[in-house]
Amino acid sequence: MSCLSKKHRINSSSDFNKIYKSDKKWHTHSFVAFFSPNTNLKVAFVASKKVGKAVERNRAKRRLRGMFVSFENKVISGNYIFVAKQNIFERDVKELEKDFLFALKRLELLK
Repeated sequence: MSCLSKKHRINSSSDFNKIYKSDKKWHTHSFVAFFSPNTNLKVAFVASKKVGKAVERNRAKRRLRGMFVSFENKVISGNYIFVAKQNIFERDVKELEKDFLFALKRLELLK
């Protein structure tokens, strides 16, 4: 079962606020990762207007989503939010993968 189905999405603004205020967050060159413990796996990908126009924002979220899917089976359950930074397009796939691995290790979210 993929974590990208509708039941695994974070939708309510109150959930977003709780996760943003939680203790665990980590900044990388290309994104910021937020985590809140939970029994279910829920994920959100965010890109603000700072990243660019709609096409660039959607591309940034697709890159984050694709990278998370490759780590989906290696992470513990909980609520995750990944916020794209402006320079996400300056990183190639290998660097983005390193950022993801580094952030998940620093937050101690790998199984």
